[in-house]
Amino acid sequence: MRFLPLAALAGAALLTYAAPAQAQATMTEPTQAKKPEDKSKRPSPPAVVKTTVGSTEVTIDYSKPSLKGREAFGEKSPLAPVGEVWRTGANEATTFTVSKAVKINGQALAAGTYGLFTIPGASEWTIIFNKTAKQWGAFEYKAADDVLRVKVKPTTLATPVEQFTITADKAGKVSLMWAKTEASFMVK
Repeated sequence: MRFLPLAALAGAALLTYAAPAQAQATMTEPTQAKKPEDKSKRPSPPAVVKTTVGSTEVTIDYSKPSLKGREAFGEKSPLAPVGEVWRTGANEATTFTVSKAVKINGQALAAGTYGLFTIPGASEWTIIFNKTAKQWGAFEYKAADDVLRVKVKPTTLATPVEQFTITADKAGKVSLMWAKTEASFMVK
């Protein structure tokens, strides 16, 4: 019976030495760095359009939402409501980069990277180049940061486009196409 307290004391001593060692091992383990998100797995995958107009490089970085049976544009559209600022795609705001100063539909735009926003309308669209390029959607869009706004007339496409698509050609025509609507502007 005299050995029972001694055994308990030995067990307590063992726990006292083991606990700090275990805690130290836990504290010194390297933390796992968070892996970057694979944007290609998003429901609205990323896309990049690149072209050269004259000697100017033009790059448009955007995400491609799909209709999935929804209305793209309209008063009650959850995607791109008429008369409201739209991020011109999905996820992060679309960016528009030019390597040199250009003219957009005849109006000057300095070299740089811009947030590309639009205000869709039934008979007229506003194309917006905003100095705040890095932002999520249009949630923190500020009109005071607009560098340039141009008005364009949308046209009706013969064949509907399911997934929002931007194209740009070497002549400088940039087209935004979705559902049965196309809105275009010229880069010179």
